[in-house]
Amino acid sequence: MQILLVLACFLAVAYAGERCGPLQRLKLKSQWAQVYAYGVAREEFGVAVWKEFFKIEEKARELFTRVKGDNIWSPDFKAHISRVNGGLDMAISLLDEQDTLDAALAHLNGQHKERGIPANYFESFGKAILRVVPEKLGNFFDQDAWAGCFNIIADGIKKE
Repeated sequence: MQILLVLACFLAVAYAGERCGPLQRLKLKSQWAQVYAYGVAREEFGVAVWKEFFKIEEKARELFTRVKGDNIWSPDFKAHISRVNGGLDMAISLLDEQDTLDAALAHLNGQHKERGIPANYFESFGKAILRVVPEKLGNFFDQDAWAGCFNIIADGIKKE
């Protein structure tokens, strides 16, 4: 019995030390489903994230002229928000399928390189998400799981 207790403690410590281990991935998927939601709530969440992002990276609007980044309420920019959130949704859903996730992130990496998106913008976008998600989840928000797992996604997209 004592051996099982010691083993359980070691496992708990090992999982606690993982930034985006299996438990964090499951938690992130569950929490993402709540914040990403559907319909109007999905659109409102996306707009809130981009408002925060542009507060952090004001000059970033210049990279989004093709989709009217100067007006996040425009249909063009809302379509862009939908595409970005769709990509993030895909990446989050693939967190436990490493080979498929790597392929998806490589594709997104190519798209972002073509458009000249600086690597630091992914960190800023992560900060924006980490500011908006707690407003939706309240006390259930797990910052460590979100930060750890988002970094895996962002690192895959911004790879050199």
